[in-house]
Amino acid sequence: MNPANHVAIIMDGNGRWALKKGKSRNYGHQQGLRTIEKIVNYSIKKKISYLTLFTFSSENWKRPKNEVNFLFNLVVNYFKKNLLKVIKNGIKVKIIGDKSMLAGNLRKIIKLTENKTKNNKKISVQLALNYGSKHEIINSFKIINKNKQEITNKNFEKNLYTSGFPDPDILIRTGGQKRLSNFLLWQIAYTEIFFVHKMWPDFNKNDFQKILNKFIKIKRNFGKV
Repeated sequence: MNPANHVAIIMDGNGRWALKKGKSRNYGHQQGLRTIEKIVNYSIKKKISYLTLFTFSSENWKRPKNEVNFLFNLVVNYFKKNLLKVIKNGIKVKIIGDKSMLAGNLRKIIKLTENKTKNNKKISVQLALNYGSKHEIINSFKIINKNKQEITNKNFEKNLYTSGFPDPDILIRTGGQKRLSNFLLWQIAYTEIFFVHKMWPDFNKNDFQKILNKFIKIKRNFGKV
């Protein structure tokens, strides 16, 4: 019986949840942010050390421009308004993904947030922004080739965005879809995966606790008997 140390979540369903209620997709993203706060706080309570949240994929650029801009502004405005609270709550924030395509104001608040929270210890929250696992894997091999290094698991993993973090014990996907959507494909080789029918804004700490309870009962062999 091992408690979860690292939980990763594909937070799917914000837009569909809002449209079913006759609201805009952007309203769904706003409500999804509230769910993030609740789950981060509950993760701290349950002594989960790492939480990785799929916030914006490298494929999400295909969405309408106004929705993309709204999502990024949501991140910027949240940290501008709540950075002191994040620091006070002991939350370390790390952004994983290709930051080069992000707007200047977003990169600026990301850098500030990472610097101000780097010494926090209660939980490490990784926000995957402009993240795509296939690109991450190819990029790692390019670095190995450029540096003329031997291709080993150790050399490969130290060039991933997640370098320094343990692999997830649990991957949760809300929204009813059963796919990985190019998220942490290398890192979840032995991760326990849970698909949840609820949309992300409806996901709550009781749903989370049920998954944690199921995880504790799983015998994880990692290839052994």
